[in-house]
Amino acid sequence: MFETLTERLGQSLRNLRGVGRLTEENMADTLKEVRAALLSADVHFKVAREFVERVQAGCVGQDVLKSVTPGQQIVKVINDELVKLLGEGSTALVAKRPLRIMMVGLHGSGKTTTTAKLGRLLAKQGYRPMVVACDVMRPAAIDQLETLATQNSLGFFGDRNSKDVPSIAARAIDEAGAKLNDALIFDTAGRLQIDTDLIAEVKRVRERVQPDEVLLVADGALGQEAVNVAKAFHEALTLTGLVLTKLDGDARGGAALSMKAITGVPIKFVGTGEKSDDFEVFHPDRMASRILGMGDVVSLVEKAQETIDEKEAERMAEKLKKADFTLEDFLSQMQQVKKMGSMDKIMGMMPGMSGVKLDDDAGDRMKHTEAIIQSMTIQERRKPSILNGSRRMRIANGAGVKVVEVNQLIKQFEQMQKFMRMMKGGNQKKLMRQMEQMRGKGGMPGF
Repeated sequence: MFETLTERLGQSLRNLRGVGRLTEENMADTLKEVRAALLSADVHFKVAREFVERVQAGCVGQDVLKSVTPGQQIVKVINDELVKLLGEGSTALVAKRPLRIMMVGLHGSGKTTTTAKLGRLLAKQGYRPMVVACDVMRPAAIDQLETLATQNSLGFFGDRNSKDVPSIAARAIDEAGAKLNDALIFDTAGRLQIDTDLIAEVKRVRERVQPDEVLLVADGALGQEAVNVAKAFHEALTLTGLVLTKLDGDARGGAALSMKAITGVPIKFVGTGEKSDDFEVFHPDRMASRILGMGDVVSLVEKAQETIDEKEAERMAEKLKKADFTLEDFLSQMQQVKKMGSMDKIMGMMPGMSGVKLDDDAGDRMKHTEAIIQSMTIQERRKPSILNGSRRMRIANGAGVKVVEVNQLIKQFEQMQKFMRMMKGGNQKKLMRQMEQMRGKGGMPGF
């Protein structure tokens, strides 16, 4: 997300290299570029103008500290203003049980999927969620929510024979009480556009349910239109939070910067993909760091803690320390990393790597590496030295690759083993020479 904005902001800040003091004159072109970058990312023109004015006021006349460059100093000011723009403070849900959450939004925004994702997240936090199908206009929406509830072990309530949505919602509350569900998420109906019937229906549901949270699910790719949608729903329902979806496929993401500023409603969650786990609590400070290409190490660590088995990590660390790392171990590590998401997402959280893209073949190479190792016997994974020509041919056929790819993997793995033995032995000169060889011959296996 925000790739275009990140790239253009980086280009504009390079204009300040070699400047000793920030003035209106030497900042004019840079701020013009910053404003253009915001507008090109679909940030609302009023928000972009006020943002640039605040950055200018915060920078003009500041002496550049000896320890930093002008570009670094203005990045700090822009980072602080981005955090304010995205919303300072906590974006957590109301802490109470039972918790009632009403989901609203237009048709196609990903509302039903987001309802299930939020239920899954609340379950991880110790709640017993129930999702409620309040979209009676589309029978498929009820079926979809029930399927998602089953897949994610959530409670479900729906009535395919009734069109009285407030009544369905009220009966769901009684059902949740009887089944000890302490978090209800109401998936209301959407339309292709806002109309009086839609607003009237969600108002009636709100009056009956008395929700603790009213969350608008908005398509992050809508740009300026998403801001208008947020204003209309907020005026009708008094929203308590926003959920931005489809940010994984939108390179602009300006709606995220505009909606909070225009409505005053905090962004509480973001959807970053189609999987149930592609759903994050929104942290303004972390998002500001991502936009400026400074990564998000905190989220990366949290993601690792969620997906990587601690005992397995300790076991691998001990094997690496003893230089006893096999292809079987390497396969296990690859599978652990895959649980964290795509490599592009992981790299986007690493400082200085948000704009770096893996080449088109990187994903295929990782799949091929996994297939090759899985085509080996346990003995072959633990002792690659027994892999003669006929074994390598069998493995290549089993993995659906060429023998040359098997040979390349084995060669790179042997280099990695030498590298680890030198680390264990402390031979720094040999270690440096081995690193140079690996750099020139494709690096670590699988990448």
